[in-house]
Order: sequence, then C-alpha cells, then structure tokens
Amino acid sequence: MIQTILGKKIDQTSKFLSSGKRIPVTRIHVPDNPIVQIKTTDRDKYQAIQIGIGKNKRPTKALIGHVKKSGLSDAPSKIAEVKVNEEDIANLPKPGGSIKLEEVLKPGDMIDVTGVSKGKGFAGVVKRYNFGGGPKTHGQSDRHRAPGSIGQGTTPGRVYKGKLMAGHMGHVNVTVKNLSVVDIDQESKMLYVSGLIPGVKNSVVFINRTGEDKNFVSLHKVEEPKEEAEGSPEATKETTSNEPKPQPSQEKQEESKESKVEEKAQSNPDKKENDQKGGEK
Repeated sequence: MIQTILGKKIDQTSKFLSSGKRIPVTRIHVPDNPIVQIKTTDRDKYQAIQIGIGKNKRPTKALIGHVKKSGLSDAPSKIAEVKVNEEDIANLPKPGGSIKLEEVLKPGDMIDVTGVSKGKGFAGVVKRYNFGGGPKTHGQSDRHRAPGSIGQGTTPGRVYKGKLMAGHMGHVNVTVKNLSVVDIDQESKMLYVSGLIPGVKNSVVFINRTGEDKNFVSLHKVEEPKEEAEGSPEATKETTSNEPKPQPSQEKQEESKESKVEEKAQSNPDKKENDQKGGEK
C-alpha cells in the first residue's frame, strides 16, 4: 500500500505516555486525500500517483480541466506526486477515489515529516549561522556582529561558492526523521506525532511511513465516567437522595398542633374537669 499521505499541521502540545513520561506532541489533521491522477510507465515513463489536500478557492482553468478528468468536483489546494510500485497501483482506487489515514498509518509507526520551515526574513551571520562576531575591545566599536573577511586577495580573487553570509533565513524544505505515531483519532482524522515538525500552523506537510517503532509506548488515556441508565436502581437511589423533602404547608402544621392538644387533653381528663369547674365558678 502507499506509504505517503498529506496533512495539515494544527499545533504543538504535550501528552503523557502510559509509562508516565511526558513527551512533546504535534497534532496533524489528515483528511482523506483524493487521487487526482495515476501515472504509469507505458504512458508517462514512470509510476506515481497525484494526491491532493484541501480546497482551492481560486483555481486556474488549467487546474480545473486537470481535475475534471478524475471526476473531482473541487480542485485541491495542494497537489503532490508520490512514487509507488506496480503492486500498489493495482490495489489503489481509481482517480476520483481517496486514500484514508487509517489505510496508511497506525499507532507505533515510524515516519518522516517534510514541510516548509518558518521564514525568518533577512538575518545576519550571528543569527543565521551562529557566528561569534568580532572583538569588543581595542577600538572595535562596530564589529560585534560583523562576518569578518570573506575571501583572499589576488588568489583566487573571488569569493568561494557556498560562503556563509547574511541572507534570507528559513522558508526552506526541512525533513524531520524518525518520529513516532503515538495515537490516531479516526473520528476527527487527527494524527498525534511525538516530537516537533517544521512549518507554521495550517501548513501542508508530507508524512512518509518508514517502519515500526520497536519500543513503542501508547498514550495514557483517561477513562470517562459511564452514564447510568435512567431506570437503573442506582440512578433511582441518587434521585431520591438528592431530591429535597417536601415541607408541610401551614394548614397541615395547624392541624398537627390541634391534634397534639386533643391528645394531651385525652391523656389528662382530671385536669379538663377542674378547668370546667373553675369556669362555672
């Protein structure tokens, strides 16, 4: 099966492994990659497939015509070619189909991630290549971050190609190797990779499977409390215990007072007779 898929870098966070170790983790959203074209040796002199990701809001006419051949309604925002073998081409779906995340990767796989690094703009040699700079004493007031001499005099009379100098820093293709897939959320199409990858947020990255991690340790997952059924006896106990007891109304309280007085009078008949005699007198 194909070993490469496209994704979008979301953000960087940290997770805990089941062993208790805390690791840096990068979240990558990997939606289904549509197959735009399949190239064969007979027609194109090499074997590869074109896969895409995203949706292009302003596609060109040439891109629209190219995508229509595969039967796709929307043109992808990014299209890339992936080399495949004859056996893999036979097992792949036809143009217009898609490649899913779970078909390529699983937890415990080793991957290489390629992306475009963050651009830093124009940078000097101290920031770009960690030069030490010039001396700070003996009158050298303006040479602290200068590159120094860049070449010889008469011979060779030029600057050698590849000389480290100030210039545009970043925004180049960078590949980070030997990263491990620690978890996959199939519902949200989210890939969790141990370590950090190049690129800004929402940038497209190439994910290439290289093997399996022999020392793989899964993530620590917190079990969510189970919701109890409404008709279960435990749920009824909780509802009865949590419900406040109904308070008696004022009428019931007065009736209870009158009944208590009558009970006392019945229990002491002599006292009632004496009270009547005292009233007659």
